Amino acid sequence: MLLTLLLGCSSEPNTGEKNKLSAREFADQLQASEDAVIIDVRTPEEYAGGHIEQARNMDWNNPDFGSQAATLDHSKPVFIYCLSGGRSAAAAAELRKKGFKTVHELTGGMLSWRAEKLPETTAAAVSKTETISDQQYQDLIDSDKLVLVDFYADWCIPCKKMEPTLKEIARELKDKLVVVRIDADANHGLCRKLRVQALPTLKLYKSKNLVWEQAGIIREAELRNQLAVHD
Repeated sequence: MLLTLLLGCSSEPNTGEKNKLSAREFADQLQASEDAVIIDVRTPEEYAGGHIEQARNMDWNNPDFGSQAATLDHSKPVFIYCLSGGRSAAAAAELRKKGFKTVHELTGGMLSWRAEKLPETTAAAVSKTETISDQQYQDLIDSDKLVLVDFYADWCIPCKKMEPTLKEIARELKDKLVVVRIDADANHGLCRKLRVQALPTLKLYKSKNLVWEQAGIIREAELRNQLAVHD
């Protein structure tokens, strides 16, 4: 779901204070946890420059943050960080609102991690191996608004051409439309089940029912018309 909030370095209120950990505490808790989900909410460029091993990059300022968060397992402990702690505090608060019970924050972010000379890596993220389950997909399309699902791939030129249009429509129609973007390369099983055979593929849902779909690029006027018809 599209969620664009640009935040400074202020942290959230008292909620979750007990889960704000120093770099050493954060590292110790990670080591003790067998099923930790590690989230780096910085930009892809910051992430590429060095991150905690096994961390998944989910840029807090990316409109796709909400839909990416919806794919996470609520039962697993989440360890979240950014550069200095501001973005991760905001993202942690959002996850708690969404029902995540255990969200640990790295106080001081990567700056404190590096000050303690703790290990980091530039290896590729593990996010591509995580897939959206059938139930998670059903949760994504369960809304009192229209839900437009966009199946895309990073290498797909038509997908890149459509992305600005989808973001603009999402901003304009935020009161009546939710746009969810799903990486087809990371969700082969889901694409097979939903018969996604071309990219991009758009699927429009109303009250969880599929009311329209489109394989391949579509003109903005035609897309807007379909949204208006099913509003």
